[in-house]
Amino acid sequence: MSGLDWLTAQPVAHRGLHDNAAGVVENTTSAFAAAIAASFAIETDLQISRDGEAMVHHDFALGRLTLGSRQLAAMTAAGLKEVPFKATADRMMTLGELCDFVAGRTPMLIELKSRFDADGRLVERAAKVLRAYAGRFALMSFDPAPIAALRALAPDMTRGIVAERRYVDSEWRDLTGKQKRSLAFLLHAQRSRPHFIAYQVNDLPSPGPWIARNLFGRPLLAWTVRTDAERERAKRRADQMIFEGFRP
Repeated sequence: MSGLDWLTAQPVAHRGLHDNAAGVVENTTSAFAAAIAASFAIETDLQISRDGEAMVHHDFALGRLTLGSRQLAAMTAAGLKEVPFKATADRMMTLGELCDFVAGRTPMLIELKSRFDADGRLVERAAKVLRAYAGRFALMSFDPAPIAALRALAPDMTRGIVAERRYVDSEWRDLTGKQKRSLAFLLHAQRSRPHFIAYQVNDLPSPGPWIARNLFGRPLLAWTVRTDAERERAKRRADQMIFEGFRP
């Protein structure tokens, strides 16, 4: 698809250029600043708060990187911004604050986290915030529902699907076999109409992304690249990588 060269022009730092041992924690201003300084694009995640704000965080619940254990969706944005991280003085940001911080200095690939429960608040809030953002960005999700919704809400916003072949991790336990097949082979594409695909690097090649890339011209990103072997696979099978744990 024309006009998306920026999407694959730079390696993409997974959740920013983070290093927990050095106090640079994923999805924080420190990690994003490090990625920008190294001329990498940024991949990040959004969760919905109780009061409908788009918060920059990967996990559905506190605890892995922060103090506390509550679900993000049970807390207000103001409350989440006060939660301390374990290894950094940074605090959780809203999407608006992320946009203000990045300010167009590098492209952002923003994943909408979803429980596959038809909750449309996150995509609606993200689209509203990003309408005022002048920098390069793309929204993506494992769940085709918010991407289909984005197609209706803001058809000109770049949208993508994140996918893999097997869906064996515990986070996918509530998906049916039919849903997993649809996700793996991009069978929802007629409804979601993604502009690009981000696919699990070790599952490449796979029919869905191969067709999207080679027959429909959709850019293909490989995630999450962590080893030399994965880097070589991404180079051969995709247009760009989303990487973690090293500097390309």
